[in-house]
Amino acid sequence: MTDTNPQSSSRRNFLGNMALGGSAALTGLAAGCAKQDEQTNAGGADGQKPLKAAFSNAGLQSTWCALGKQTAELWGKLLNVEIEWFDGEFDPEKQRNKIDQIVDRDWDFCCFQAVAIDALAPPTEILRDRGIPVISMDTLLVPMDQMRKTGVWTQVSPDHIFMAESSTKHLVDKIGGKGKVIHIGGLSAHSGAQDRRTGFENIASQYSDIEVLNGGEVVWCDWKKEMARNQFESLLEQEKEPIAGAFFHSDDMALACVSAIENTIHKDMVITAVDGQKEGLHAVRDGGLAGTTVNPVCRIHRTALTLGQFYVRNNEKMDDVPVEVITPGPLVTSETGNLETMLYLADPAHCLV
Repeated sequence: MTDTNPQSSSRRNFLGNMALGGSAALTGLAAGCAKQDEQTNAGGADGQKPLKAAFSNAGLQSTWCALGKQTAELWGKLLNVEIEWFDGEFDPEKQRNKIDQIVDRDWDFCCFQAVAIDALAPPTEILRDRGIPVISMDTLLVPMDQMRKTGVWTQVSPDHIFMAESSTKHLVDKIGGKGKVIHIGGLSAHSGAQDRRTGFENIASQYSDIEVLNGGEVVWCDWKKEMARNQFESLLEQEKEPIAGAFFHSDDMALACVSAIENTIHKDMVITAVDGQKEGLHAVRDGGLAGTTVNPVCRIHRTALTLGQFYVRNNEKMDDVPVEVITPGPLVTSETGNLETMLYLADPAHCLV
């Protein structure tokens, strides 16, 4: 997923900094655009016709995806873009059917987080042939080397491996580098979940005294809280000695399992996760989670939206825009000193991180 083209890398770094900069960066960019003629003004000048964008992410049952929707709608109003939403329902077939039904409509651009890699490739190719830019969010819509051929202009995503490594390293440090550990994963067809597995294994494999339960394998739970809870409880019941820690691919799944260790021999288990949004951050503050790494849902959806409207309003060409934009997110623990800041930025009233 590394771009070796210096020009492309430079553009990507700039846009990554834009994602870090939040509203100030967006304000500056909109102001710069305002210097162009009114038809390319990204700020939504009086009387300017709004753009129309189709958005879909994996499933609004997830707090992460629900906040992504809120973000796109909030910033869509600020940037004069009308958003229409198509819920993926954590089902590749359902998401594909919904997108198939809207490819002939008049969109200015589309932003998709595919439930599963390759599932949305055919409708994306139709949109490509119609000249409609498609931006992929978070998980890969298709493999990186097939993005442009398929019709994906830009991939906007976090560094999933880094996020998992950060949370897992904190977990391992807290348990002293030894003990039994549970690894609860998202959806196996999700490229981000695959990368999170890699990140976990990169760290866990460095410690010979760490034993990963389930035969050393991730327990895939499809991002579903009930499934995660059932699998987690089953692993707890199998062990007669305290389990030292657990790493979850999402805060939602982790928080669904925290209460399961109460009044058991596993009550001191160290739990870390990925997402770093409001509920997970509160759990860090309250002690339920030892840490979570921010998967910057607001940055991802806001950046995709902002790029899309620039591509259209500035009449930009696919070859002139970055193929990948990485949106960074930090580890948050009670010791990192960034908890209250992240709570403010993740607040749905702001939709900044």
